[in-house]
Amino acid sequence: MKTISEIQQGYKDKEFSCTEIVEESFATIDVHDDTLHAFLSLHQDTALEHAKNVDEKISKGHPLHPMEGIPGAIKDNILIQGTITTAGSKILENYKASYSATVMKKLAEHGAIIIGKTNLDEFAMGSSTENSAYGPSKNPWDTARVPGGSSGGSAVAVASGEAVFALGTDTGGSIRQPAGLCGVVGLKPTYGQVSRYGAIAMASSLDQIGSFARTVQDATIVYDAIRGSDTYDSTTAHAGPVIEPTKLSHDVKGLRIGIPKEFFIDGLDPRVEKAIREASQTLKSAGATIVEVSLPHAPYALAVYYIIMPAEVCANISRYDGIRYGYRDTSAKDLWNTYLSSRETGLGAEVRRRIMLGTYVLSSGYADQYYNQAQLVRSMIRKDYSQAFQDVDCMIAPTSPTPAFKFGEKTDDPLSMYLADIFTVSANIAGIPAVSLPCGFAQEDGQQLPIGMQIFGKHFDEQTILSVGYAYQTLTDWHTRHPDI
Repeated sequence: MKTISEIQQGYKDKEFSCTEIVEESFATIDVHDDTLHAFLSLHQDTALEHAKNVDEKISKGHPLHPMEGIPGAIKDNILIQGTITTAGSKILENYKASYSATVMKKLAEHGAIIIGKTNLDEFAMGSSTENSAYGPSKNPWDTARVPGGSSGGSAVAVASGEAVFALGTDTGGSIRQPAGLCGVVGLKPTYGQVSRYGAIAMASSLDQIGSFARTVQDATIVYDAIRGSDTYDSTTAHAGPVIEPTKLSHDVKGLRIGIPKEFFIDGLDPRVEKAIREASQTLKSAGATIVEVSLPHAPYALAVYYIIMPAEVCANISRYDGIRYGYRDTSAKDLWNTYLSSRETGLGAEVRRRIMLGTYVLSSGYADQYYNQAQLVRSMIRKDYSQAFQDVDCMIAPTSPTPAFKFGEKTDDPLSMYLADIFTVSANIAGIPAVSLPCGFAQEDGQQLPIGMQIFGKHFDEQTILSVGYAYQTLTDWHTRHPDI
C-alpha cells in the first residue's frame, strides 16, 4: 500500500485512479481479513461511489485536499451517522448511529474515503483485542499473536495494507501500544487537540482520538485534518478558524531529548531496551543531545490509571441498561431483572470487572482512600513531566515492555494484561502528546516481531515529537518493512 503523498502524486500524474486505489484496499481485505479480522463492517458501496466522485474531480483538473481520495478505516467506537457502531460489544450489536462524530465530519470535509469500521476490545477496554465480543483481530506479523489493543483492528488494517490510515482512541495507550506491536505509527495528540464528540466514552478525562499510518508524515496529515476546537466538546482547546499544517523538520540538531530512567525497569525485554538505546544513538548521531531525566512518580501511573479509569467507566457505562437502546433481554419478567439480565448478557467480563472496580473506588468510605488519592498523584505525575520538560524538548521510551504476546497468554491474569500498558498510561494521565513508531524487530519462534518507540512531548507541542519521529524515519528503514502475509 502506498503512502498518502504517493497516492496524491499518483492522482496528479494520472498513474492510477481513486477507484483503483479503493478497489485495491477491498481486494486486500478480501484476501486477508478472514484471517486477520481487522474489520467489523465494510462500507464498500459508499466508498466506491465516493471514489468515482474524486475521479471526476481529478478529470476536471480540480485540486485535491491532502486527504482527498485516501482510503481509511475507523475504530468502531467512533460514530458515523446511519451506520452500525458496536464498540466491540454485544449490547450495541444493532445500534445505528444517529449522528456523526466531529472527526468524521472533518474527514468528510477533507474528502477522505471510509472503507469500514475496525475491531476493538469491548468499549475500548483491553490491551489485546481479545475482549471484542466479535472475536479477536490477529497480528499480521504472526497470527498466533495479539495485535495489541484496544485499537487492534485499526493497527492491523494499516499494517496489513488494507487501509492507508486509520483512526483509533487512546485512553491508556490504545493507539500507541497496538501501533508498537504491529510496526506502524500511532499518534495520541494532546488532550483537547482533537474533539471527542461522537466517540463512545470510556474514561472521559483520559480518552483521545488519534491516527494510525505507516509513516510519521502520513499520521501528521491525518492529525492536521481532524484536530481543532469544537463547540460540541468543551474540553477541546480554543483555536482560530484556520489551522496551519504541521511543519515537519528532519533536523534534530540542538534538540535535547530525554530518556526517563523510570521506564527502564525489571521486566523490560532486553531486546526492547537495546532497540530504544540504539534509536537514541541514531538521534544523537544526527545532532541531538541525549539526557537522562527522572519522572519520580511514573511508577505509580499504572495504579493511578486503574483507579481513575474504572471510576469514569462505571459512570459512562451506566447508560447501557437495556431500556433506552442496545441489547435488551426480552425474557426478563420485570424492570429490575431486565437491567440485570441485559447487562449480564450484553457486557463482557472485562467491562463488568471495570464497572465493579469503579463502583468500589467511588463508594462511601473508599473514595478518599482510593479515588481522591489517585487524583492527587495524578497531579504529581503532571508536575513531573512539566519539570522534566524544562530541561528537554521531548522524551523517548519503549512503547511496550515486550513484543507482541501470544493469544491466551495473559487472559487468565488481568493484572499481567494491565502491565502491558505500563509505559503508555502516564501520557494520558498527564494529557501530553505521544507518538509510537517502529524502531526495530525481535526474532521469536521464527518470526520478526516489531518493537515500538514512544516520543513524548510538551502540551500542544505535537510538532516537535512528530518532527523527531520524521527525522528518525529519514535515518532508518524500520517503517518500510511490512509483514509477509
